[in-house]
Amino acid sequence: MLVFLLLLSCFEEGVAQNSFARGGLRARRAAGKISSAKEKGEQYQIAGLDVAVWQPSSYPAQGAPLVVFSHGFHGVNTQSISLMKALASEGYLVVSPNHKDAMGSGRAFYKPEENLGNPASWNDQTHVDRHKDVANLLKELKSNPKWRGKIDWSKLVLAGHSLGGYTAMGCAGAWKTWTVPNVKAVLAISPYCQPFAKHKTLAQLHPPLMYLSGTRDIGILPFIKRPGGAFDQAGSPTYLVVFDKASHFAFTNFNRNSEQNNLINHYCIAFLNKFVLGDAEAKPDVKLDGVTELDVK
Repeated sequence: MLVFLLLLSCFEEGVAQNSFARGGLRARRAAGKISSAKEKGEQYQIAGLDVAVWQPSSYPAQGAPLVVFSHGFHGVNTQSISLMKALASEGYLVVSPNHKDAMGSGRAFYKPEENLGNPASWNDQTHVDRHKDVANLLKELKSNPKWRGKIDWSKLVLAGHSLGGYTAMGCAGAWKTWTVPNVKAVLAISPYCQPFAKHKTLAQLHPPLMYLSGTRDIGILPFIKRPGGAFDQAGSPTYLVVFDKASHFAFTNFNRNSEQNNLINHYCIAFLNKFVLGDAEAKPDVKLDGVTELDVK
């Protein structure tokens, strides 16, 4: 199943490439687990993309808020079912496209376009295909009569895990040329955000931002937390939620800990309800058991 960058042996950026290789091997070995996963959403072809869709049980007259979720490197559009289902049950329409590096795409040995351990080499052309996927998907949803009336276009959320977090942040303005208009909030879930921190572009990202990571997410968390890192450089409001004993894969179908999944879902929903729906009762800034760190600015 999925993603990249885990089980790094140290915090130095120079070891990221070797760690990606281990993560990719684990992803290929786990591919069968995804195929047997239940409740994978409805499958559609939209804008030439294989898209998994989780719909709310009902739609308000103005349409539902839309969440576009981008999977991790060598991930798949059904990699984070628990969160997708939770968002749909809260009234969000969730759409998740397969990118060209998705597991099962025939590109199992596709490598990152730039060295993960050298974020300075990344720029707005690195994995630009992911930006195009998001932009084309939104364009088709707006023009397609099956979907356009179901969506409240004033309530757009970009979310993503790992390289999908990079995608969501880039499309929310961290790469200026990728900017998607009218984004209300961003969920950056264990995101590969080092290129933005290295190039100091995070001040360009204006929507409310929530980073989610874990104490065992050693390939990502240090680069968010360290002085002058991704949290410090982002504007306000920005949140960082760190889950106890959560690794890079804790935000995917690999996580069989239902309590931890529920906790992750709680913070994502509380954040979106506060900043997308304007729910005064939503409390994403309350630290609950199972969270070791909750930073807000």
